[in-house]
Amino acid sequence: MGPLAHLPALDVMWISFYCIFFLLASIGIIYMVRHKIHNRFLQWMFKLIAYGLFFLGSFLMVLVVATWPA
Repeated sequence: MGPLAHLPALDVMWISFYCIFFLLASIGIIYMVRHKIHNRFLQWMFKLIAYGLFFLGSFLMVLVVATWPA
């Protein structure tokens, strides 16, 4: 029994899709910061958003994987 075991399986599937989107969005934002954005303040703000999305997506994906065998 994982931490998301009280949810229906389809809801856990949608959470995993959101996790994948968060991880891909963080990759895209980091790419933009490194190659397209030259303002230091905007770089800092976008990096903060990207790392937040990365950690949120990673944390939720761990919960989804912990729930998987149920």
